[in-house]
Amino acid sequence: MSRPVALVTGASAGLGVEFAKQLAGIGYDLVLVARRRERLDALAAELTAANAALGVRVLAKDLADPDAAGEIDAVLTHAGIRIDLLVNNAGFGWIGTLARQDPHNAMGQIAVNISALVALTHALLPGMIERKRGGVINVASTASFQAVPNMAVYGATKAFVLSFTEAVHEEVRHTGVKVVALCPGATATEFFTVAGEGTKLGPLRTSADVVKTALRALDANTAVAVDGPANRIMASMSSLVPRALTRRVAGMLMGLERE
Repeated sequence: MSRPVALVTGASAGLGVEFAKQLAGIGYDLVLVARRRERLDALAAELTAANAALGVRVLAKDLADPDAAGEIDAVLTHAGIRIDLLVNNAGFGWIGTLARQDPHNAMGQIAVNISALVALTHALLPGMIERKRGGVINVASTASFQAVPNMAVYGATKAFVLSFTEAVHEEVRHTGVKVVALCPGATATEFFTVAGEGTKLGPLRTSADVVKTALRALDANTAVAVDGPANRIMASMSSLVPRALTRRVAGMLMGLERE
């Protein structure tokens, strides 16, 4: 891989596919990570058919596995691949009350949304700092800004991602490395198929919209990038409204039933 290299997790669908396409279009070679190898292979074939000079490496890994991040880092080191941009996009949620949630699902969200993200950032950030260049985009959510009844674990993981990313942004801001927390709202991806239906979230933004927001924020080294004007208004209001009210409104929007 002779061009700058971006590693994109969750690259088999949704935002991950769009990140891969837009990054390939602006000159990055790619390392694509997700569980579903057949989807990764199909995306790699599509991208290289459009650009024969593009370098793409596929790594089929389940980021819920606590060893996955270390294994990815080992493969990269062995292959001599230096990552210039890390996109921690992989993540999932589940709609329903905590008491009704499968504990394996809840812990899986923590493993993928938090543990793998921290592990990959920790593994790849020192090399970027040493080279005095590079970037990290961590996909958080507008769910980062308030508690989310009926998606309690997901909302809490995204609050972690936002806080973690802001802190790391500040730690490295004089090193030449850019770190961004991307906070999309409801987006037209497979997310709600996995999480469950029945929410009242209104019109969806497109994956292309969200990724464009992320890449603009990366260029500007904006610590927190909320996608879409309506989402930016809601995020800014969350700090002004009493928390008791924001969580009740969030619960209604997420279809929480009062028993």
